[in-house]
Amino acid sequence: MDKKKLALSAMAVLATVSLAACSSNKSSSSKSGTTASVKLSPAYNNTKATDKTATKNSTLKVAEPNDSPFQGISDPVLATNSEDADVFAPGGSNDLWKVDKNYKIVDGGLANQKINRKAKTVTITLRSDAKWSNGSKVTAKDIEYAYEVIANPKTTSQQYSADFNHIKGMAAYHTGKSKTISGITYPDGQKGRTAVIHLDSVTPAMKYSGNSFIWSTVEPYEYIKNVSIAKLASSSQVRKDPLFTGAYKLDKVVEGESTTWSPNKYYYGKTPQIKHISINVVSSNNIDKAIQSGKYDFTVPGSVMHGTDYKQLKNTKNYKLVGQPALSYDYFGFNVGHYDTKSQKNIMDKNSKMANKSLRQAMMYALNLDAVTKKFGYGVTWRANTLIPPIFDKYYDASAKGYPLNIKKANKLLTDAGYKKRNGSKWRSDPNGKKLTIYFGAMTGTSAQAAEYQDYLQQWHKVGLDVQFTGGKTMEMNSFYSTLQSPKQSKIDVYAAAWGLSSEPTPTQLYGEDATYNMGHFVSKKNTELMNKMNNNQAWNDAYRTKAFKNWQEYMNEQAAVAPGSFSYNWGPVNKRVKGFDMSPKNNEFWSSLSLTSSSLK
Repeated sequence: MDKKKLALSAMAVLATVSLAACSSNKSSSSKSGTTASVKLSPAYNNTKATDKTATKNSTLKVAEPNDSPFQGISDPVLATNSEDADVFAPGGSNDLWKVDKNYKIVDGGLANQKINRKAKTVTITLRSDAKWSNGSKVTAKDIEYAYEVIANPKTTSQQYSADFNHIKGMAAYHTGKSKTISGITYPDGQKGRTAVIHLDSVTPAMKYSGNSFIWSTVEPYEYIKNVSIAKLASSSQVRKDPLFTGAYKLDKVVEGESTTWSPNKYYYGKTPQIKHISINVVSSNNIDKAIQSGKYDFTVPGSVMHGTDYKQLKNTKNYKLVGQPALSYDYFGFNVGHYDTKSQKNIMDKNSKMANKSLRQAMMYALNLDAVTKKFGYGVTWRANTLIPPIFDKYYDASAKGYPLNIKKANKLLTDAGYKKRNGSKWRSDPNGKKLTIYFGAMTGTSAQAAEYQDYLQQWHKVGLDVQFTGGKTMEMNSFYSTLQSPKQSKIDVYAAAWGLSSEPTPTQLYGEDATYNMGHFVSKKNTELMNKMNNNQAWNDAYRTKAFKNWQEYMNEQAAVAPGSFSYNWGPVNKRVKGFDMSPKNNEFWSSLSLTSSSLK
C-alpha cells in the first residue's frame, strides 16, 4: 500500500460549511498535536463464509472520490497526483518491496534488498518468477530504467531530488553530461535478476519503502524503450495499455472516468479471488448518496473522505467504517521564488510579494483552523501543527504549536513589518507604500469547501489584507497544479493544497532545493542542512535522527513558507459483503485477499 509523494486534489482539503459562527478573534483551542477523537480499525473482520460463485461472477465496485477527471498516468514514476495512483491500484503500482507494519522492507516481495554499509551498495534481487502482466520477465534493466525516467533531463517525472545524487553517476545523467548512470550495475547482465546500486553513502531511510534515495518500482523497459522519455506520459503504453506486476491486469480505461480489472495470471503472489473489479470516479457531492444507496463496495484505500462524509455515513446500514492515520496532510504554500530550468534548482526571490516572513506568519495566525476542524472534522480531522503527520510517531513533534488563531499577533506582525493602512485605506499596503493585493489559489470542490475558502478570505480581510481568489474564483484541479508547477508564475501568491506522502518521511522530494514538487520555491542553506541531517552517517542512531526531524519541523514552522493545515484519518466505508479487507501496511496482498459473501450489494 506504499505511495509515492503526490499532490492531492481538492477532495483532500477539509470540507466545511459556513464558518461565520466559529470564526473569531481568539482561537477556540490552543492545544495542538491532538489525535482523532474516533477510533477506527484498518481492517474489517467479516466472519461470514465466502460465496465462491459470487466472488467469481460478480464485480467488485470501488469508488474514487474526486471532483476532477483523473489524468490517466498509470506509471508511478510519472504520476503527479494520488488520484491516478488510486484508480490503477489493483495493478500493484509495480512495487518492488514487501513491508512490515512500519513500512520496513522485508524479504518476500517482487524483489529483496540488501544494504551493505561498508561497500556503500544496495543490491536488489528479483524473485525468479517475477513477470509483467503480459508474461514477459521482469529484469534488472527494469529496475535501472526507473532511474533513467526519473532523472532524464527531458522527463516529465517530478520525483527527482538531491537525494538521488548519492547514486554514483546520477547527477551527471540528470544534467545531461552522461547518457548512462554509472552507479547501477548488473552482475548477471541487464536481462538478469540482480541490480547493484553504488552510492557515496547509504542512509537509514533506505530500510523503508517509499524513501527518496532508492526508487521502489520497476519500469517495463522492453515494452516502452522505443518511446522517448519526454513523451512517455502521453503514450498508449502508459495511458491505454499499461503493464503491471500486481494481482490484477488492466482491461479498460475510460479516460478520466473509470478503470476495469481482471486477475493477472502471471502474478507471483496470492491468487486473486475476485474476477472483476471496476473503479469509478464519484464527485464529492455524490459520494455519500452513492454509498448510502449501496452502489459501491468501498472507496479506494488512500482516497480522501472528509469529516462531513463521516457524519453522513457513520450509521449507514450494511457498511463498516475502517481507517488509520493518513499518510497525508493539508497545507498552505506561499510563492517565494521560481524554478530555474537551466540549473534545475529552485531560487528564492527576496523581492517576491510573499518573501517577508512576518507577512506569511501573520496570514497563518489570522486563520481559525482549530474552529474549522473541531466543528466540521467530526473526529477524523484536526488542525495540523507540523509538516510531519502523526502516523510517523517516532519523528512527529507533538509539542509543536503550529498556527493557532491569534488576530492580535497577526496585526502586530504586519504593522511591525511595515504593512500599514495608509491614506484612510481599509487595506494594508506593502512596506514601500505600494498597493498590496494577494492572490489565493484554491481548487474547486464542494459547496462546503467554497464556504471554507470564503472564511479564509474573511479572516485575512480582518487583519487588513486584500486577499482575492486567483482569477476571481476557485480553480479546476489540473489547472491549479499546472499553474503552480510552472517554473515561474505570478498568478498565485498563497494556496491551499495537500500532499499524499510516501511511507518514509524524509521531505527532500517536497522541499529540497532541486525538488520539482517544491512549488513555492522556498530554499535556504539551513533547510538543506536540516534535511541532510536526517540521513547522514550519524542518523543511523535513532535518537539523532529523531532530533533531526524535530529540528526541521520547528524551523519550517518558524519560516511559514509552507505551513500546516490539517491532519486526518485515512478512512472509508466497506460494504458488509466484502471479506478480507485490511488496509494496514503489513497487508501486502490487499487486492488478492478480497472475496465476497454475496452476489448483491445491499
